[in-house]
Amino acid sequence: MTEFKNRVFGCVVVKAINSNYNADFSGQPRTLPSGKVYATDKALKYLIKNYLREMNEEKVFYFKTLNDNLNPISLDETYLKYFGDYPKAKGKDKAQVKKVIAQNLLSCLDIRLFGATFAGETNISLHGPLQINHGMNIWHEDNIYTEQITSPFSNKANDPDAEKGMTTIGRQSRLEEGHYMHHFSINPQNLRDIASLVGESVQVLSMEDIKKLKEAMRRGVTYYDSSSKAGCENEMLVWIQLKEGSKAVLPNLMELVLLELEKKEGKCVYDFTNLKNKIEGLKNEIECMEVYYDKQTVSVKNLPKNMKEMDL
Repeated sequence: MTEFKNRVFGCVVVKAINSNYNADFSGQPRTLPSGKVYATDKALKYLIKNYLREMNEEKVFYFKTLNDNLNPISLDETYLKYFGDYPKAKGKDKAQVKKVIAQNLLSCLDIRLFGATFAGETNISLHGPLQINHGMNIWHEDNIYTEQITSPFSNKANDPDAEKGMTTIGRQSRLEEGHYMHHFSINPQNLRDIASLVGESVQVLSMEDIKKLKEAMRRGVTYYDSSSKAGCENEMLVWIQLKEGSKAVLPNLMELVLLELEKKEGKCVYDFTNLKNKIEGLKNEIECMEVYYDKQTVSVKNLPKNMKEMDL
């Protein structure tokens, strides 16, 4: 296993056409008080975890699992499922128990990436290397519409003996068009700090982990399909990898990668001028830069020098 030691900055853009990428508890696309549409970081994390679990058959700890009664299992039950019984403390050596539990948890790729707040048999907080921001809709419109739908069944909840001539009527809400941009950063040192406390045998972030993560960031949204997320697809991934040991910091890429207000020839145009200007002063700190995008629906301009263009 080759350890991954470089810091990374980047963004993931999710396209949503007549769909609901991240609904609130009322079923509406999430909006700020200003009316601007956004998505939580949890929306993208879920789709990344789902892709890692299904496509790479990775052990993903923080993911809903059902028991024989089709009910979600608890945190402790999830631990028992993957690792068996909790280790027992001998005498007063509870610290050693925590270390063993932490080592087990870090064998799961989602925890090596995102970290964990584990409040089960013992309390452990693991600061993950990968931090993802909320995704903002950078498209110039936030057009949400609601439509009525019908169920094939009547609802007798209020009067079980009554027969009704109508089936149940419901509603569903969609965003006409959105382009959600999630900024992210990776700092592998977060796991190195844990390793120094838990023991060098703990699994840290590897090159193979990063390879799987990049694939999930490029394809996880498109891969997942549901009624509300039909029409949600990966649109772009920007990956800026610093040299090992670099202390450079990039601001939120939402301020540096902009979507033009109009489409050209049916394609959304991303203008990298601000990022290009920012990178110019940091070029000696950067190991590699990549942009993955759907060339059927997206065009890019003013890319920084040496940024590689790749297909999603």
